[in-house]
Amino acid sequence: MYKVTIGLEVHCELETKSKNFSSAPNKFSTSPNEFVATTDLGLPGILPVPNKEACKKALFTAMALHCENPDEVIFDRKNYFYPDLPKGYQITQVTKPMGKNGYLDILVDGKIKRVLIHQLHLEEDTAALEHFPKYSLIDYNRSGIPLIEIVTEPCIESADEAVTFLEDLRDVFLFLGVSEAKSNYGQMRCDVNISLRKSESDELGTKVEMKNINAFNNVRAAIEYEIKRQSELLDKGEKIIQETRRIAEDGKTYSMREKVDAVDYKYFIEPNIPSTKITTEYLEELRSKLPELKLDRYFKYIEKYGISEYDSSVLSKEKTISDYFESVIESGCSVELAVNFVTTSILSTLNKLEITIDELFITPNMLAGVINYVNDGKMSLDAAKKLLYKAIDEKVDPVELIKKENMQQINDYDTLLELITKIMDENSEVVRQYVEEGNNSAINFFIGQTMKKSNRQANPNKSMEIIKEELERRKNNG
Repeated sequence: MYKVTIGLEVHCELETKSKNFSSAPNKFSTSPNEFVATTDLGLPGILPVPNKEACKKALFTAMALHCENPDEVIFDRKNYFYPDLPKGYQITQVTKPMGKNGYLDILVDGKIKRVLIHQLHLEEDTAALEHFPKYSLIDYNRSGIPLIEIVTEPCIESADEAVTFLEDLRDVFLFLGVSEAKSNYGQMRCDVNISLRKSESDELGTKVEMKNINAFNNVRAAIEYEIKRQSELLDKGEKIIQETRRIAEDGKTYSMREKVDAVDYKYFIEPNIPSTKITTEYLEELRSKLPELKLDRYFKYIEKYGISEYDSSVLSKEKTISDYFESVIESGCSVELAVNFVTTSILSTLNKLEITIDELFITPNMLAGVINYVNDGKMSLDAAKKLLYKAIDEKVDPVELIKKENMQQINDYDTLLELITKIMDENSEVVRQYVEEGNNSAINFFIGQTMKKSNRQANPNKSMEIIKEELERRKNNG
């Protein structure tokens, strides 16, 4: 009955050594006012100096989001008064943002949704207010941290699309290495704008804004609650009030203030920061360093390598895992086995040891060596995985371990026949059960014994064939 229209304003703190316009360290701290410089406090006579690395990372992110880039870096003043903004204005970008007219493709319910990006601009973060019953305190640690704001067009139509966009955008930040994007540190947060209109109407409904949501599950809860609340009001013939609301712990939104007209921030170009030209050569050099992003890798794994959708999503989720997997298959080993080992043995080891892939002892070349042993029939898959765990535990090259302990799979027919014949001679009662009673469980018994006696080196498929042949031979010979 109603169409939902959602726009997002996403804020992400960039990872740099110092703040955006001061030399204070850009670090997270639970100790108030630990990392503060005079510029962050807005003291008289301060002069901001732009952070080159922050500008570079903002441009880099805009490129990854298919944005148009400016020909120069210009900063503007956004004038408004609030206790967490000591200067009485924020240094931001309006005249020439780092990126505009971009997009990010996301995958929702098996279909591609293109989320249009109005602009990406670089600014300074504000201080943080901590409220108490009778007073509030200001922590300036966050003040001046380089912050990019990504403003989407009002083109998102559901909570699923909004959350998927935020998750994929966070993955973009991580793939690019521009931010850790930790919501619990306030490094990534967003404002949600939502409106409802009748299905047959082309005119957008009254917009309701929800500010500073820093958890994706809260974004979903806020959107779903607002859809329900606004739908019920419209069903009654009541009007939606243009306002700013907040999401509470009970999953409901509550009004903070009405917002009749847009605030006039009286923007003008920041007079203390001269513009800086951006050359075409610099932009092209930066563009050449863009990594392949998650969705591109996902489709590449499916289309080029024939990997399942599920495994492709697992392998493309994190850049470090994806890079490791691609390094393994670049050696020319079996893609199918590489998928198997990485999605099971490698990922389970990382979870168990609580380490990153960069801290793992097993290099891609080492894993490829083990995979080749399995692919060539020199080692069973089960034995190879157990070997891998042992190599990780002892921090030794698994291929060297195979050679040292003579762990190659036994494939020779005569060797296996000799071993199986001996086992059957030692278990004549089990042979009788098969010969006289037709008890097929004898086959599984002898497979188990063969693997045990060979220290799991016997080829299980060949062993089964020989066991069946030998049992039938004894049955036919009485």
